[in-house]
Amino acid sequence: MPQIIIIEDDRLISEPLARALRGAGYETMIASSGKAGLELVLTQKPDLVILDIMLPEMDGWEVCKAIRDSSLVPILMLTALNEEIDRVLGLELGADDYLTKPFSTRELMARIKATLRRVEFDRAGLTEQQTITVGEIRIDLAQRRVFKNSQKLDLRYKEFELLTLLVSHLGEVVTRAEIFDKVWGTEWLGDMRTLDVHVRWLREKLEDDPSDPQYVQTVRGVGYRFAPAGRS
Repeated sequence: MPQIIIIEDDRLISEPLARALRGAGYETMIASSGKAGLELVLTQKPDLVILDIMLPEMDGWEVCKAIRDSSLVPILMLTALNEEIDRVLGLELGADDYLTKPFSTRELMARIKATLRRVEFDRAGLTEQQTITVGEIRIDLAQRRVFKNSQKLDLRYKEFELLTLLVSHLGEVVTRAEIFDKVWGTEWLGDMRTLDVHVRWLREKLEDDPSDPQYVQTVRGVGYRFAPAGRS
């Protein structure tokens, strides 16, 4: 049974949401402060975290950053804030998706199901021998690890998925639509700009000069492609 942790201080939101999730077959736990929620995530190691932004003790952004320091668990942020900068900040700190309050339980359920389905699919069928090497980059598919010149790179969950998709089409253009379909899923309902944010994160880790990318290349108006450094 998948486990979901809700970090939300408003009982009028957390308790009905927990009941709905339990009714849908999810094991659910609630934390009413940022600090308590972080401790719960680190000890319970859930399959997904639903995280509010406005929390006592630690706000959602602090909690998100702290979780990402040690875990790739998918994070869905809840916010009453509707400013673009707030949404972008959540993505930059490692959130996978966000919902602006008020939201429907049906929409939240759709996003949860899509996220957990992608995680299960990505874990299936991997063996310890599966690796991909392109120039200085080596990808260990089984262990979900990436190395550049033998130095381990710390990639977020979606960064790893994006990288492996592009490398699997080495030298070919992968359209934005195909990337969203394969990495975020056909049921993705979030901000389409999340792809640009993840590409920027990936370049900051892979490229010698992120402002002049050699690996993750933009094909304007179409999408992206991955090529060995120095090739265009």
